[in-house]
Amino acid sequence: MKMSNLQKTMKDSGENSDESESEDEDDKPELESAMMKHTGGVNRIRTTVIGDKHVAASWSETGKVHIWDLTRPLQAVNDSSVMATYTRTGASPPPVYTFPGHQAEGFAMDWSTTTLGKLATGDCNKNIHLWTPKDGGTWHVDQRPYSAHSASVEDIQWSPNEENVFASCSVDKSIRIWDARAAPHKACMLTVEEAHQRDVNVISWNRHEPFIVSGGDDGILRIWDLRQFQHGKAVAVFKHHTAPITSVEWNPTDASVFAASGSDNQITLWDLAVEKDSESAGSSKDEEPDVPPQLLFIHQGQKDIKEVHWHPQIPGMMTSTAHSGFDIFRTISV
Repeated sequence: MKMSNLQKTMKDSGENSDESESEDEDDKPELESAMMKHTGGVNRIRTTVIGDKHVAASWSETGKVHIWDLTRPLQAVNDSSVMATYTRTGASPPPVYTFPGHQAEGFAMDWSTTTLGKLATGDCNKNIHLWTPKDGGTWHVDQRPYSAHSASVEDIQWSPNEENVFASCSVDKSIRIWDARAAPHKACMLTVEEAHQRDVNVISWNRHEPFIVSGGDDGILRIWDLRQFQHGKAVAVFKHHTAPITSVEWNPTDASVFAASGSDNQITLWDLAVEKDSESAGSSKDEEPDVPPQLLFIHQGQKDIKEVHWHPQIPGMMTSTAHSGFDIFRTISV
């Protein structure tokens, strides 16, 4: 998909209403999309760049993981003549590689940022498989699963600086740190068994600091310092959402900022660097909002929010996916 002609949703004060009405048609956002045929519902999709190719991995509800070459669809959304041919011929590219070995559907997947083409996928049968790229555009998938979890693996995150280290979270309430250099049955190096009171749904690994943020069915956000991870205690706990957390992601450039979304139809923006103002500590509680001081911003208006992500090139811009559609927004907070 390619989005363009994005405008502010609020008009500047004093703008001529007649002129603004005539320009409404020109100000409408545009969306170009190239369809790709996929067998079964798509549970999750993640993209990466390998060499000069944009590649996507998709988790299917059929229990298979597919790898897709996005070259032709990307050409189509950037060139109207290519799009016309693509649409007319139904030129949907097939997967370049498919792994059926999970034998159950799943949601957890992540591309390594330190080793191009390296992938980890986790399923609802508690198994994690590692993918290693091979010559010729294929992958070797280790048939030996990483299976220390006792229930469904919900999310996976590769370390941003250690090529063999990744983290996972599960319905078994735990967060685990793995070292892929060890044999799968010995690879789980660190574990917090009761990371949340209920299922741990999502995790995100900070690119700049040794922090992981996690979100669970309990609606709580927890910050974990990997230097103290073995002690099993989060360094920060935030309770604002009133329903399960569905997505978390650290800001790619600001190490203290992260975003979260929940089944309460809220997207929240947080900054760990914010501290409670000591001057207002003695003021009346009626004058203070009943929210943590680190909560910078709340975005609402969508229904059944699934994921929220930071734009990799435009600082502070975010996109969220929900049953009600896409939102693209940027706050003054970041």
